[in-house]
Amino acid sequence: MQGLKYIFLVILFYLAYCCFMLLIQRQILFPRYLIPAPPQIDDETAGLEKIWIETEFGKVESWLMHPSPGQTTKPAPAVIFGHGNGELIDFWPEDLRPFTRLGWALILVEYPGYGRSSGSPSQQSITATFVAAYDALTARKDIDATRIIFFGRSLGGAAVCALAAKRPSMALILMSSFTSVRAFAKRYLVPSFFVRDPFDNLSVVKTYPEPILIIHGQHDNVIPFSHGVNLNKAAKRGQLIAYEAGHNDCPPDWDQFWRDITVFLQEAGVSDH
Repeated sequence: MQGLKYIFLVILFYLAYCCFMLLIQRQILFPRYLIPAPPQIDDETAGLEKIWIETEFGKVESWLMHPSPGQTTKPAPAVIFGHGNGELIDFWPEDLRPFTRLGWALILVEYPGYGRSSGSPSQQSITATFVAAYDALTARKDIDATRIIFFGRSLGGAAVCALAAKRPSMALILMSSFTSVRAFAKRYLVPSFFVRDPFDNLSVVKTYPEPILIIHGQHDNVIPFSHGVNLNKAAKRGQLIAYEAGHNDCPPDWDQFWRDITVFLQEAGVSDH
């Protein structure tokens, strides 16, 4: 009887733990309150056009960076970018500015509830935001709606995969991203069906018809390199680039990164440079 009592207590404790994880999993997946507020950016100096995306849960911020003067003829092709879960769009203009020098417009889309944006982050709200951003972008006369690529880093890979399931694009770039959130359930000792925001990137990649570039650090201890390998195996037209890097230092060499991006865009037939 004493043994049965211990078994019952262990089961009860585990069920309580699972319920606790069910309640806090979005705080783990979307640690928005832990992100320090960045300094304000001068829009004119940075060459940014702020666009507020209208959603049913409020306005979500996005920043549009236009191609550098003389680098393209209008309408311009465009990149839609999704950042990591511990970041804001404020962190990315300078690192991604080379896209504009290659003749591309770049839109940085914020997540609901992050930074200055309304709402709360979830798979549903993030997907709705990126779809709305895509529709607003492709409706512009200065953007070529037939030449759009999606680029996501870490959680951003999930955001653009969710978008790819609903809107067309010419290519997909996934950096340090995962196969699905459910793949991490065992790390937290809970059943995979407890995951509220599964973000099944693998299923999207399997059916995506255009070129996919997968970039991953071989020493990534946040999202293991095996995720990048499995995404590449699933892709119909995939290419994997492995860097000697972890998660937050990927890419380790930005000059090499931009050489790799340029070659990919040329080989995919989506760039004039």
